[in-house]
Amino acid sequence: MAHSSHSEADIALRVKAIESLLIEKGIVDPATLDTIIDAYESRIGPHNGARIVAKAWVDTEYKQRLLVDGTSAIAELGLTGFSSEHMVVVENTPQVHNLIVCTLCSCYPWGILGLPPTWYKSFAYRSRAVIEPRQVLKEFGLEIADDVEIRVWDSNADLRYLVLPERPEGTEGMSEESLAGLVTRNAMVGTAKVQPPESPSPLAA
Repeated sequence: MAHSSHSEADIALRVKAIESLLIEKGIVDPATLDTIIDAYESRIGPHNGARIVAKAWVDTEYKQRLLVDGTSAIAELGLTGFSSEHMVVVENTPQVHNLIVCTLCSCYPWGILGLPPTWYKSFAYRSRAVIEPRQVLKEFGLEIADDVEIRVWDSNADLRYLVLPERPEGTEGMSEESLAGLVTRNAMVGTAKVQPPESPSPLAA
């Protein structure tokens, strides 16, 4: 999907200016700010969502609970958190591909997926994902066949969505932890699919 580097740079400058002003006025402690950012990027980031996905792939009963009541099933893993209190999980299948957007602003399950990517907050994504989702996905490098239904889910302040991606082929013998390592943030938003593990390189003769 094409993005404007100028608008992203402008946003970054504005954020930096606000951050500097808050620090200068003594409203925000730089160390505290770094701790919060590190928490969402390192400890609360997409790997939490990946744990949920991997658990669903290996545990059929958990998967059913997740699809029926995402909030409760996610809470079983102790992963509820900021902006992730009320969750609905939608499953990708060979017949259906799900895509998450927030058309009004940028509602996003921070506690499950970490910090939202810049493209998710962009006007282009928010306005086009509902109108032409197949084209938007194509711009992300994801070709969805014409006979596959695309369902677009609009997050809001009260309800957030998580995509349960299809489990890739060739992962039957993998552990839950290894499976989680394959799951990306974009796959849980619906702008990508989970790729199978890379085949080991053949040994040199």
